[in-house]
Amino acid sequence: MESYEIEVNRQSHSIESDSDTPLLWVLRDSLGLTGTKYSCGIGACGACTVHIDDEAVRSCTTSIAQAAGHQITTIEGLSEGGDHPLQLAWLEEQVPQCGYCQPGQIMQAAALLQTTPQPTQSDILQAMSGVLCRCGSYQRILKAIQFTADAGGGA
Repeated sequence: MESYEIEVNRQSHSIESDSDTPLLWVLRDSLGLTGTKYSCGIGACGACTVHIDDEAVRSCTTSIAQAAGHQITTIEGLSEGGDHPLQLAWLEEQVPQCGYCQPGQIMQAAALLQTTPQPTQSDILQAMSGVLCRCGSYQRILKAIQFTADAGGGA
């Protein structure tokens, strides 16, 4: 076990963990931040997407050692009151069905809009292609992202 200093959602934490422990388990089990979901465990589905230094990454394949020393943002830290423009657009467009993948979807979309505030439909489809939705709400996801971009609320 080693000691790691991590900053999650603008709060510092000291974590005792093996260096290869996935960030996902540190977030969920050590810090109680259960908005980030476990699904595939191999970084293929995107349900566990968080931001590290404003870049979307899969927390199930990112170790605590890789994440230490960087700014980590989870769905809980995207906005203080759950009122990030994407979160509001998600509600407006009635995106979630089961809701399981939605934190990963929103975090991936937020990273896209951070780097590309006015994405084309092709930009959105490409950026979101790695986050799977078993319910198939892709058209509503696309509309919510485009709505947020059109309203200027991506950053």
